Amino acid sequence: MTPVFPALSVLLPLMLVCALAFTIETALGFGATLISVALGSLFLDIDAILHALVPLNLVLSCYLVTRNHSHIDRAFLFRRLLPFMALGLPIGIFVFAELDASLLKRVFGAFLVGVAGLELSRTYSRGGIKQAAQTLSKEGVSSSMPRWQERLLLIVGGAIHGAFTTGGPMAVYVTSRVIEDKKAYRVTLSALWALLNVVMLSWYIVDGAIEASSVGLTLALAPSIAVGMVVGELLHNHVPVATFRQVVFAMLLLTGVMLLMRG
Repeated sequence: MTPVFPALSVLLPLMLVCALAFTIETALGFGATLISVALGSLFLDIDAILHALVPLNLVLSCYLVTRNHSHIDRAFLFRRLLPFMALGLPIGIFVFAELDASLLKRVFGAFLVGVAGLELSRTYSRGGIKQAAQTLSKEGVSSSMPRWQERLLLIVGGAIHGAFTTGGPMAVYVTSRVIEDKKAYRVTLSALWALLNVVMLSWYIVDGAIEASSVGLTLALAPSIAVGMVVGELLHNHVPVATFRQVVFAMLLLTGVMLLMRG
């Protein structure tokens, strides 16, 4: 069992990793769990990290939703995002959790690398960074994918979220092709995470995964979320839309590579 307060040699680097992860999610609307798990697994078991992070992620999501609720794209969230992510959630909780975690993470990582690599190559093939940014600014979001494909990706994302609490990139990818405004993009995703993580936290409590060890680690990592909120808000407010979209897909690519390496 993980100690209530890990040794400083473990806790300090884990706090730095989580501060980075929460900064990224505050700025972009996703990434906290992926980055924390990918890097934090160098210092601590993945299960211990996930059980400690879910309450913190819920706090961050609720903070962003409370501050920016007027920007939520409710029609997209409740008609297209949430229903299909929710449909996949129990698959992850009750089915994927029994399968080989290493294999699932590698498949997941390969998907992220493929999706992000394709989007970034399409962007940069238009004539370099400066021209790509200008093109994105003029064109806005990519054309929408077929609905059946969108729904399938979201169901798979919900299943992975149920298994690892990290199925967000599917929703990130779909949302990036629909919502252009970065404030609406961020808070719509945050509302999705809040709703899904209420379910995940409830399941962890019922399953007995939330105990003294995970609560102790949650409290120890709490300062990281404060740092992430402050720095992430500054970045979000000062990053141009075109650069913002490039960073989104670059983060997807990075997390995919990390999952492949750490699977």
